[in-house]
Amino acid sequence: MKLGMVCSSGGHLLLLHLLKDFWERYDRFWVTFKKEDAVSLLEKERVYWAFFPTNRNLFNLARNFFVALKVLFKEKPDVIISTGAGVAIPFFFLGKLLGKKLVFIEAYERIDTPSLTGKIVYPITDVFILQWEEQRKFYPRGLMLGQIL
Repeated sequence: MKLGMVCSSGGHLLLLHLLKDFWERYDRFWVTFKKEDAVSLLEKERVYWAFFPTNRNLFNLARNFFVALKVLFKEKPDVIISTGAGVAIPFFFLGKLLGKKLVFIEAYERIDTPSLTGKIVYPITDVFILQWEEQRKFYPRGLMLGQIL
């Protein structure tokens, strides 16, 4: 099984990196932003750099759509996993069209309000992971995993 690990740098990347016991046994690649934390954490990983900022930036959303197109056709992952944020959107929608399994982990700090990315990708995900029971009111079919941090 091949994993596509797609996330913003910073806390989203840290959260996904904390799942190393799971992902390290699989062939994988990463998509994130070329920032100091990502370069350091992923120095021995196969990484594709996405465009940022993505927060409500339609130009970079379009640019990342083409990054997703290129990466997904080259890597052919079986599963795409993301913790957010906006960089996940083009990968999830293209991944869905290509028949990939999609796993999204809602942000730890999103207890009382859903993330924008979570709201957008929720309808198309195969597994939507929650870290707080309170998140279930926004994502009723979410799978309660508990706190990762």
